[in-house]
Amino acid sequence: MLKVGLQLYTLREELEQDFEGTIRKVAELGYSGVEFFHYFGRTAGQVKALLEETGLVAVGAHRPYDAMLNDTEQEIRFNLEIGNRNLIVPYLTEEQRNWPEVAAGLRTIGEKCKAAGAVLSYHNHDFEFTEKVDGQPAFDYLFEAVPAEQLQVEMDTCWVYYGGYDPAEYIRKYAGRLPIIHLKDLKKKEDGSPETVVLGEGEVDLAAIIEAAASAGVEWAVVEQDFCSRSPLGSVADSLNWIKTYENQGGSIHV
Repeated sequence: MLKVGLQLYTLREELEQDFEGTIRKVAELGYSGVEFFHYFGRTAGQVKALLEETGLVAVGAHRPYDAMLNDTEQEIRFNLEIGNRNLIVPYLTEEQRNWPEVAAGLRTIGEKCKAAGAVLSYHNHDFEFTEKVDGQPAFDYLFEAVPAEQLQVEMDTCWVYYGGYDPAEYIRKYAGRLPIIHLKDLKKKEDGSPETVVLGEGEVDLAAIIEAAASAGVEWAVVEQDFCSRSPLGSVADSLNWIKTYENQGGSIHV
C-alpha cells in the first residue's frame, strides 16, 4: 500500500514567504511526508524540529547534481540530521548531459551515500527518454551503468508518459529498485507542450501507475505539480482529494 507525500517544489512561492506555516498546512491537508528541494536558510535542527512537530516524514530531498558531486559529505550530513536518507539528483542541464560522465559521477556519489547509510536516487524528466545512448533511452543507460547498490530509481511517471513510454511498464521493469515514484498528471496543449494539472484532470492513467507501483513494492507516491494554474495549496489539496476518492474505491494507496 503506497503512502502519500508531497514534493515541496509545488509550493515554492509559499515556502519562501512562510516556510514553517506552509509545512504545517501540508500536514493539516493530510499528507504523510514531504520531499524537500530547498531549506530556505533553515538549519538541519530547525527542519528536524518542524518535522517532529507536524509528524511529517522526510521522504527525500532533491539536491542539485553539482552540489551532490562537490559537497557530498555536507549534503549527506544535513539530510541524515533531519531524518532523511534519500538524496535525489533531480535534473541535469543540457551542458551536464554527457551520459558516461554522469554515470561515473553518480557511481562516486552513490558509493559515498552507501558508506554513510544514505541512499542516492535519480529523478527523471522526459529528456532521459528522448535522448539515446547506444540506441537505448538515456534513462536505461544510466541505471545499467550504475549498480543498484549505488543508485536507486525515483521515477517521475508523468514524464515517462510524456517521453513516449508506458509508466506502468517501466515501473514493472524497475521493481525492486524503485522506492519512490512521482505521481503527476498533465494535459498536452495544442502545440504538444505539457501542462501539469491536478491529479485526475489530465490524461495520465494514474490508476494503472498506482497499482503497478503497489505491486512493485514502491513505498511512497509523491505528488508534484510543476506549475499550477490556480492556487498551489488548493491544487495539492485537490490532488489529495482525488487520491482519497481512489483509495475509497479500493485503490492500493493510503492517505
